[in-house]
Amino acid sequence: MKFDLHGKRAAVTGGSSGIGRAICIALCAQGAEVHLLDADKENGRAVVKEVKSHGGRIFFHHCDVVNQAEVRKAFKTIDAQGPLSILVNNAGIAHIGNVEQTEEKQFENVFAVNVKGVYNCLYAAVPMMKKKGGVILNIASIAGTVGIKNRFAYSASKGAVQSMTYSVAKDYVDAGIRCNSISPARIHTPFVDRYLKQHFPGEEASVYETLAKTQPIGRMGTPKEVADLVVYLSSDEASFMTGTDFPIDGGFVKLNGN
Repeated sequence: MKFDLHGKRAAVTGGSSGIGRAICIALCAQGAEVHLLDADKENGRAVVKEVKSHGGRIFFHHCDVVNQAEVRKAFKTIDAQGPLSILVNNAGIAHIGNVEQTEEKQFENVFAVNVKGVYNCLYAAVPMMKKKGGVILNIASIAGTVGIKNRFAYSASKGAVQSMTYSVAKDYVDAGIRCNSISPARIHTPFVDRYLKQHFPGEEASVYETLAKTQPIGRMGTPKEVADLVVYLSSDEASFMTGTDFPIDGGFVKLNGN
């Protein structure tokens, strides 16, 4: 079948909800063995239970990507089961605010998860993947490419993710490692619903519609659509693709006059 991932072993960070959950489901559906790394035990194990109920092969590892010792331990456990073929660095946190509204601790927290977390996983996984090659996908954001109002720390962190992607792709192309990033625009996840409920109580539907229409295609994306792109880029059908950022944005970057 197309995009066949049987025999592949994948690690997905932040796989307990939203885009990460969809990625775990999609990779398992194509035959990959998935290792879900997340600090959220309850939701992480719920995803494992859900995927296993449909015949998927998936394992949960309790891991905070900010903690390098925990990350290295998790990847050592994965490597003991066989070669790592795919790494999806999906774990991340958001922050809303311009530079004046961003406190030092908030800035540090965003970079700890979104940048150091990716570095920690790359640091642990790349030596393993050098043995037989593999695929690394870093979930960035269109906020790392174009200016988005009140996303100072988040935009900076996702710009760093894109830069790390290019660096790893360049350094390890001869080792058979392909490294790309994926940059979504607004995706309808539980985070969006929580944000609307917290900041716009009673106006959730109208504000959602406004946010959705910032994408020229007229709606937000779905976690599954991002996951399907992950499946493609992880597969042999994408074997000629490395060192590239792939926007999945409903036309946001190119059609909004940015």
